[in-house]
Amino acid sequence: MTTSELQPLSTDPDCAPALEARAIDRSVADQVGAALKALSDPLRLRMLSFISAAPAGQACVCDLTALTDLSQPTVSHHLKVLREVGVLTSERRGTWVWYSITPGYRSAVTALLDSFAPTALAATTDAPHMTGLSDVDIALERLAEALSGRFAEVDDSLVRAIVRESYTGLARTATISAHLVPLTERFARQRLSDLTRDRAATPPQVLFVCVANAGRSQLAAALVHHYAGDRVTVRSAGSTPASEIHTGVRGALTALAAPPAFPKPLTDDAVRAADVVVTMGCGDVCPVIPGVSYEDWQVGDPALASPEGVAAIQAEIDRHVRELLADLVPDLQIPDGGPSASESTHREENNR
Repeated sequence: MTTSELQPLSTDPDCAPALEARAIDRSVADQVGAALKALSDPLRLRMLSFISAAPAGQACVCDLTALTDLSQPTVSHHLKVLREVGVLTSERRGTWVWYSITPGYRSAVTALLDSFAPTALAATTDAPHMTGLSDVDIALERLAEALSGRFAEVDDSLVRAIVRESYTGLARTATISAHLVPLTERFARQRLSDLTRDRAATPPQVLFVCVANAGRSQLAAALVHHYAGDRVTVRSAGSTPASEIHTGVRGALTALAAPPAFPKPLTDDAVRAADVVVTMGCGDVCPVIPGVSYEDWQVGDPALASPEGVAAIQAEIDRHVRELLADLVPDLQIPDGGPSASESTHREENNR
């Protein structure tokens, strides 16, 4: 490479300022980039299209849920993302939240939907089509038949719908499909149990909700099961479930002898069946159901925490769980102390 090749393209001192003046301001670029990132999700684009085309320019969460087979809490999470970047504004009326496009974004959304979308579609007309479920149809049908026999009080068509919704919800984040059908059986059975729950004849039920359902909510559920056993029914779910449990909490779950765990999406049935819903860093994604008690625990996320950090988070969750169980089952005897995350992590490493 010659010396001349290493020289800048221009030595004109007025060139760089001129180029800088033509570029978008960095702070503006950050704001626009955040909005475009939020708009990159196909479901969010469909939501915007629905709201934009609504007669009053606004839509309820219950209407937007009909666009997809996702649960209402998950839809609420996507709407929250759009609201946080300023694209949507919201207004609560009774137990529901109504969304409309922020006035300053209306022209931009119109350009996106009316101009960019048709152009992008025309450019990809030769792209291969995605295929739906095919190989698992028979397995899911057999699973639906088996669960229909177990839950005879539920209409067969509803059982079939829950089985397929459960499979679809888990498949969205699964990295390996080999165990999807068994996981679907457990998830669908849990949902049907929640749907048919008789509050008067069953123990109190607690639902823990976090974003990924891969750390905090799983630890909380495992601690409740560890201390209360069958005296409390415990569920956990995520507003945006991960593909697997966080590595850092697996040892703690093993030490607590927790039932096999896997991230699950949040469903309306789980919220309705719960006596107490505990949110852990997932905001207002849960629908407000009359008769359900709500708590919000501000605890850290163990996803990227060190073993010591996971131990501290587990200790904080343990304190909350003890207080919760003291209210739900006052006569329950809980021993002082308990297995720590650091001990369980050390035990897991020694067993490798």
